[in-house]
Amino acid sequence: MKNRNGFLKVSIFLIYLAFIIGSVIYKFNPGQQIGHNFLSFLIEMLKILPCAFILIGLFEVWVKKETVEKHLGDKSRFMAYVWSILLAGTTVGGLYVAFPVAYTLYHKGAKLSVIFTYIAASAICRIPMTIFEISFMGIEFTLVRLAVSIPLVIISSIWLGGYLEKIEFKMMEGN
Repeated sequence: MKNRNGFLKVSIFLIYLAFIIGSVIYKFNPGQQIGHNFLSFLIEMLKILPCAFILIGLFEVWVKKETVEKHLGDKSRFMAYVWSILLAGTTVGGLYVAFPVAYTLYHKGAKLSVIFTYIAASAICRIPMTIFEISFMGIEFTLVRLAVSIPLVIISSIWLGGYLEKIEFKMMEGN
């Protein structure tokens, strides 16, 4: 089954690649734009991800499990959510980086609700994005958006984390 799934993925990628190459040869503009968008995205990811994964690796090695458990674990209080939002605000690379960091936090003992807060906050509270938003929408808009978004993120994270702990959710281990 595993072999068949891998074959399917490779086949889909080869069809996609053939479509892009055919679009370039036959000057099919939508296909050329798709290829251009893919290359732009790939270049951006190659700029961000290697550095981000090095930092994640250093985080895994340098930050002790006890520290994460103390500040973000089951016995942590409301400050855990503040810490996760501050960590999320400094995360570069968006959710591409946030998910591996969240995985590391999970394995170091952070509670699920704090991890959910981190993931959601990394989508809405990043410092560069907030500065960009202020320059276009104004500081009043940004402050209102954050004042509404952050409490909703925390409340929904607490609810979801509580629900998953109630059903004894455990993350599957990868190969």
